[in-house]
Amino acid sequence: MRHTEGYIEVPGGKVWYSSAGEGGGTPLLVLHGGPGNTHDPLKAALHVLGDQRPVIFYDQLGGGNSDRPEDATLWHTERFIEELACVREALGLDEVHILGHSWGTMLAASYLIERKPTGVRSVIFSSPCLSAARWKEDADRFLAELPDEVQAVIARSEEQGTTNTDEYRDAMKEYYKRHVCRIDPLPAVMLESRGKANKDIYMSMWGPSEFCPTGSLKTYDVTPRLHEINVPSLFLCGRYDEAAPESTFYYHSLVPRSDFQVLENSSHVGYLEEPDEYVRIVRGFLTS
Repeated sequence: MRHTEGYIEVPGGKVWYSSAGEGGGTPLLVLHGGPGNTHDPLKAALHVLGDQRPVIFYDQLGGGNSDRPEDATLWHTERFIEELACVREALGLDEVHILGHSWGTMLAASYLIERKPTGVRSVIFSSPCLSAARWKEDADRFLAELPDEVQAVIARSEEQGTTNTDEYRDAMKEYYKRHVCRIDPLPAVMLESRGKANKDIYMSMWGPSEFCPTGSLKTYDVTPRLHEINVPSLFLCGRYDEAAPESTFYYHSLVPRSDFQVLENSSHVGYLEEPDEYVRIVRGFLTS
């Protein structure tokens, strides 16, 4: 399988990209979650799609193999949208499919709605977060199902601003085991990726944990404009996903040309939890 990689100039620095595959189909551009995370877990699962089309991954600025500028003013959605536009232009992706996961769905939706780009053949919203308020409502419901002592630690830590402690991190793990990744022990690629992530960007834009949005994205909500997305779309999540199936279905109901699928044995990283089924669904959607 042909493989190329390199760097692309974007606002604020250079981002690293990797393209795998020699199939003749329209390329697939993958937007990782985070913000501040890396492409590695998605590539571990989705590189197999390269038999039909080029599959392109990149580490967004600040994380992974990309530059790590210390300018905190760079960490806002509009700059990441411009970065995505730069990646498309640099790689000559005149026609492209886009797959976003988690924060990557915010990026994909904002790009499509704000920029109205041409040449996007379809979009996949994998475990989407398209309303931070709705995400928080779902998270609060999931938190209420945790053991009382775990809930108490989380509530106390967030109230007192002591979220940077082992006690809070241990409590977090109880939530993550149910709603982020149900594989135990965690896949090696997830652990490696965490070591290359940028926690400062995550904290600035999202917050101290998946279920505690305090950053600039805490007011993010594109639901009033989802009807403006006019390309074939797929909404995909896990049955136990923190991107709750009910919310994912709601987003799907607002996008005219969209499909909806649930992975029955997955939480937030269905591409690692049920890789064969995830790839089957994505491949079927792209070829249709």
